[in-house]
Amino acid sequence: MAKMVKSAATLPSILTTKSWDFLKKYIDNPSPVGFESSGQKLWLDYLKPHVDSYFTDPYGTAVGVVNPDAPFKVVIEAHADEISWFVNYITAEGLLYLKRNGGVDQQIAPAQRVFIHGKKGLVPAVFGWPAIHTRLGDPDTKEPQPKVNNLFLDCGARNKKELEDLGVHIGAVVTYQDGYAEMANGYLVGRAFDNRIGGFMIAEVARLLKENKKKLPYGLYVVNAVQEEVGLRGAEMIARRLRPNIAIITDVTHDTTTPMINKLIEGDIACGKGPSLAFGPAVHNKLLAIVQETAEKNKLPVQLRAVSRSTGTDTDSFAYANDGCPSVLISIPLRYMHTTVEMLHKNDVEQTIRLMYETLLTLSPKTNLSYL
Repeated sequence: MAKMVKSAATLPSILTTKSWDFLKKYIDNPSPVGFESSGQKLWLDYLKPHVDSYFTDPYGTAVGVVNPDAPFKVVIEAHADEISWFVNYITAEGLLYLKRNGGVDQQIAPAQRVFIHGKKGLVPAVFGWPAIHTRLGDPDTKEPQPKVNNLFLDCGARNKKELEDLGVHIGAVVTYQDGYAEMANGYLVGRAFDNRIGGFMIAEVARLLKENKKKLPYGLYVVNAVQEEVGLRGAEMIARRLRPNIAIITDVTHDTTTPMINKLIEGDIACGKGPSLAFGPAVHNKLLAIVQETAEKNKLPVQLRAVSRSTGTDTDSFAYANDGCPSVLISIPLRYMHTTVEMLHKNDVEQTIRLMYETLLTLSPKTNLSYL
């Protein structure tokens, strides 16, 4: 009788209890744009046993290195930052008005609980919003819509002095309180899976390489970059510094099966059906073909989508850095991006890790990526 080959969905889990415990801790820890240091410390502490060396750059991008003396360099990369707010103006009554820090969505803000990161520690606050009873008095008046200039925070302070006593100041960063939770049927929900799930996955790839005693014929740079949400800035800096030969970027992409998303524009991508591979000018076609062949060989499901002028991810920074770096984007499907209830599927997490891991094992300095 022929031996049955296990599909990716039935393979033993590669993630340990310690892995999932780290993910929960990592997701629950705030890491706002420009203030990623506490999250980077957590990540580096988890990564250090699995790499030969590590370093950080001036703005906080963290890098773990395997085979640091090898001349040929391969990067696996994610971004560490999450969208957030800045305190911009304080009223005499002790209320706070804000500015965006990254692409935070004002429509989800009313009635949300937040932390203000003050000089004396975290200060709990809420986005106040007028009660429905007060908004429906005049049928001819449209209900107010949440906008940056009408949203405010209330932390219970009654004046500016009480805010100063709490350590709240202009420029203090504000993050949502919502954290990690497990849902039905293998789904996870959390704030800032975009893109700390990527940081988690590249760290797990490094762990698997170490535990399985794999010897790579090149230097591997495990990069957790800062400031992606404000223009791919951390990746831009570190790509110039490292000058890698190949880059594999991981980020999130939209699950388009939920209501109010146009598949004609966003494509057909679903949670639970495997990582998504993108076609686009910044994505190197020959490297993408290697990833596709690796997925097929290892019976790992993938989904395909197309991007336009740019990927909108750190792939662009690596692809066009220096003299050009062959780069590929492996994305994990995500529901409700840039909200406090971002949702993804455990199977996609494992399959994305497997795909990156197996792809790294196929690469070498002799891999031919020349177009001509």
